[in-house]
Amino acid sequence: MKSSIDLNADLGEDETQKGIARDLKMMRIVSSCNIACGGHAGSAENISRMLKAAKNESVAAGAHPSYPDRKNFGRVSMEIEPAALQKSLEQQTQLIADIASDSGTRLTHLKPHGALYNDAQDDEILSNLLCRLAKYYGLTLVGMGSSTMESIAKKSSIDFISEAFIDRRYLSNGRLTPRSFDGAVIADEQARLDQGLALACGDNITDNLDQQISVSAQTLCLHSDSEGALKTADSMRVLLESKGITIKAPFQ
Repeated sequence: MKSSIDLNADLGEDETQKGIARDLKMMRIVSSCNIACGGHAGSAENISRMLKAAKNESVAAGAHPSYPDRKNFGRVSMEIEPAALQKSLEQQTQLIADIASDSGTRLTHLKPHGALYNDAQDDEILSNLLCRLAKYYGLTLVGMGSSTMESIAKKSSIDFISEAFIDRRYLSNGRLTPRSFDGAVIADEQARLDQGLALACGDNITDNLDQQISVSAQTLCLHSDSEGALKTADSMRVLLESKGITIKAPFQ
């Protein structure tokens, strides 16, 4: 069993009053956050709001860039030239970096969002692009363990943190079940808590075919837009701490 683990959430994606209120409450529970910076969601105003909240709550703040596709919330694979994607990702990361600098908040990491996250795990071109971006900004890269992204990051001397998901079902190969599949998002809170605890303890979890698989995790993610996410996050932290596991960001 690990003595500590990071608990993270993707925030700044919903600028409704309800979404902002939820994210600010989530900030009091998690140890790190990934802030949308314009590709799939987010605005300069909300980035500033989230960064200030992260600073106040001592939460490690990261950039959460995406395919430039607000229409589909960045959750659809996109046919885009690498140069065009690189330009967009640089613009997104520079936006949050500038706002962080203005607010006196240090960015610690970079985690791609949605379809870009999934596509990059086993794609050398996308992994190289994200690794270069993380290296340029001096950020730790967050992704799946045993992935092309992890391999390239380590070869490039880029700090890498392996992530697993509390609220997502996995395939037998250790990748996420596509959201188009029934049950891809775990709706039951107890099932989320069981999976989160197993991941934190290094135990096997059950994949979409009810088989046991192992998924490495230095940080656990809960999507803030999942139904009941705030309650699950709070319960997850209480459960982990009851088992003697400290909630702590891994970023230096």
